[in-house]
Amino acid sequence: MTGVVVVLVVLAGATAFGLYRRATDGALKAVEIPADTTDALPVPGAHKGSGHAHEGDRLTAADIGVELGEKATLVQFSSAFCAPCRATKLVLDEVTGMVEGVTHVEVDAESHLDLVRRLDVRRTPTVLVLDAEGLVRVRAAGAPRKADVIAALGTVV
Repeated sequence: MTGVVVVLVVLAGATAFGLYRRATDGALKAVEIPADTTDALPVPGAHKGSGHAHEGDRLTAADIGVELGEKATLVQFSSAFCAPCRATKLVLDEVTGMVEGVTHVEVDAESHLDLVRRLDVRRTPTVLVLDAEGLVRVRAAGAPRKADVIAALGTVV
């Protein structure tokens, strides 16, 4: 009888975790940009407590290896054996083809560990949406949906 209870508890826990991951994977979250070390300026549309930019979350062309987009830049951190990274690349390429002034850059996480640490990238794919000045405004861990990327660009552009 104890074994049955243990199995049921494990199944319930695994199901709850799976549902949580399904709901949050690839969700784009607005980032609050700190005006100074004691204040935080919320991004339009951001929910309170949705996240804060870290000091140094402004990326330049030197950081990512290409010029920033005129209106926005989509930065994707990928790794070699990441299947969702390939799907994310296709989605982001399609969005950049639709929205003028937006650039997509794919960064190999394994080759840019200093940038991964600086931006607190914990998994691939991680997508950052930068504004025209290079500030991280929105981020997602996991493969975002095309509609969500377009909506995120709407808050940045």
